[in-house]
Parts: sequence; structure tokens; C-alpha cells
Amino acid sequence: MKKLLLLTLIFCLALALVACAAEAPVEEDPAAEEGAVEEASAGLKIAVISSPSGVDDGSFNQNIYEGALAFVANASPESTVTPIQETTGDTNAAIQAVADVVADYDVLICNGFQFAGIGTVAQDNPDSLFILVDAFPTDATGAEVALDNVYAVQYAEQESGFFAGIAAAMETKTGKVAVVNGIAFPSNVNYQWGFESGVYYANSHYGASAEIVELASYAGTDVTGANVGGNYAGSFSDQATGKVIGAALIAEGCDILFVAAGNSGNGVFTAVKEASDAFVIGCDVDQFDDGVNGDLNIVLTSGLKKMDMTVEQALNAVLDGSFAGGNNLLNATNDATGYVSEDGRHQLSQATLDALAEVYPLVKSGEIVPAANFNGVDPESFK
Repeated sequence: MKKLLLLTLIFCLALALVACAAEAPVEEDPAAEEGAVEEASAGLKIAVISSPSGVDDGSFNQNIYEGALAFVANASPESTVTPIQETTGDTNAAIQAVADVVADYDVLICNGFQFAGIGTVAQDNPDSLFILVDAFPTDATGAEVALDNVYAVQYAEQESGFFAGIAAAMETKTGKVAVVNGIAFPSNVNYQWGFESGVYYANSHYGASAEIVELASYAGTDVTGANVGGNYAGSFSDQATGKVIGAALIAEGCDILFVAAGNSGNGVFTAVKEASDAFVIGCDVDQFDDGVNGDLNIVLTSGLKKMDMTVEQALNAVLDGSFAGGNNLLNATNDATGYVSEDGRHQLSQATLDALAEVYPLVKSGEIVPAANFNGVDPESFK
């Protein structure tokens, strides 16, 4: 009986201790809570790694950079955007520039075809996220790969070039037009051949009679080693050469130049401003403001490639957890290519606007397929 009584007392004491423990408040760790709040409010650390022309080139790099800034302004004020400029233009240097900073950022935006080789960096850093514009990633063997942590986009630049070609052919007064490019990367050749396709289309469908002028000494060589003609500065950051090419084309009688040359294109703008009765068609973004020349403006319109929209949407996906890697082609179907037609931002005639409005849905539907660097279509015989 004594033993039974003792066991009963022990059992009751244990129940009392359990009850006290259940009622006791749980103390939260203030340091842990503060750390969680700090982590939640820190935002994303974003790097925008550009070519030598930098994020103030007025077109390609700047448009991508502005997309990142728009993300911060519209969705995540706590996030930061750091521009990093690769200064050599060399492919290996571009990859090394990414590898050097990959550990310091949550998202790395890589601008241009020369960054295709970051596939190896991405594979070695699976917790880092990448947005690759104008290229699909390649591995150590040079083979194209699709990676879960790389959102890669290419654009159908030939479509925007096509619209620019129609505009140039229909607006020229001298009957001579040209396109000036930076380096014969696929995106630039797409612009060139799309432009040529547009000129031929306007000649055969809208009564234009424009001639495309090319300077043999500035012919481009694409990534396969093929001669693609055109007028290439050989750089996206050489304004002096851009001005020389622009002046030479004007001397040949060209009065409209489609400029797809990054910062080199600013030299072409200068040459046109110093000439009389010559105009440019801008590229990638609306460049109307860059065309101001006293009381006049030298920009007829601009061919568009809406990279800022692409970048902002991809960063939003990172923020809300829906980010998905993969290789994506964007075109008129996605409203990612086009031309400027807003009032006050162009100087096109109504006839040209009507023609562009007529062909845009045909491009969007695939009924018209302008020539591009590797689509097996020739500018003089495209669909």
C-alpha cells in the first residue's frame, strides 16, 4: 500500500509539472525575429552586366537597365541594381566578368550574344539566377543548353528591321537607303536582313523604288564566318567609326539610315545631324529624343525590341517565386517587336503608317516571314 501511494504521488506531481510547462509562455528570440524581418526587406541584389557601350548607350544596354530600374520602382523598392561594364568586348572576358561577381548578387542580367558562354557559370552556381538577353546559354563544349536558373531570350529582330525597311523605302527622297550595324552577331544580322526584306517588300507592294547601299570596306562577317555584307562598325562602342560610316553613306546619296549599332550608332546620329535632308530610323527603343537637332528632329521612327518589358517581367517572377529558366523566342506574337507610331514620336507620312498597319498583323500571324541570319530565308525571296 505504501508503494502504491508513493507511485500515485509521483504521477500527480508529473501531471502538475506538465501543466505548468504548457502554461508557461514561449520566449521568442528577438535577434532571430529581427534577422527574419531584415531578410524579408533586403530585396534582390541585381547586377546588369553590359558590353563596352555601357548602360547609357541610348539603346540596347540602356533599355535593359531601365527594365531593372522599373522593377525596383514598381515592385521592390528594397532591391538594388548595380551596372557592371565589361570593357573589352571579348567573349572570354565577358564570361569571366560574370564569374567574378556571381557570388555577390541574387540575379545577374547579362546583355548580349557575347554572354552566351555563361552556361558554365550558371551550371556551377545553381542557386544564382540569370537573365540572358539576345542569346541562349552554351555549355563548356559550346553546345546550346536550357538551364533551370537561366531565363534566356532572343528576339525576332528581323521583324522590327522589316518595319524599318518599309518605312525607309517609302520615305526616301533620293531613292537610296542603308542600315548601319555594330558587330555581325545574329541579332544585328537579323536587323540587317529584316531591313533589306522590308525595302524589297515596299518596292514590290507599295510602289517604292529604293536602293540599298552597302560599303564593301565595312561588310560584316557573322559568327559562322560568312560574309553578310551591310555596313558594320565592328564595335558597339566606336562613335568615331559610326560617324565615318554615316558620312560615307550620306556622300553616296543615302538620305535614310537605319541605325542598329549601340553607342557606335550615336556617331551615325552625329553625321546625319551635320548633314542636310537626311534622317535616321532608331533601333531597340524609341530614340526620338536623341534626334533633336535645333528646331528639327532627324528621327523618322524607331524599330522596337521591348527588352525592358522582358526584364521587368522576369524580375517580377523572381520576386513572386514563379521564375522558370528556359530558352524563349519573343516576337510580334508577344508584342515584343514593332515600331513607333505614337503621335509626336515619329515623322512618317500617312501612307507609310497605313502600309505598316497593314503588314504588322501579317507578320504577327506568320504570313510574312522576313529573312534572318539563320532562318534559311533570303531578303529578296522571303515568304
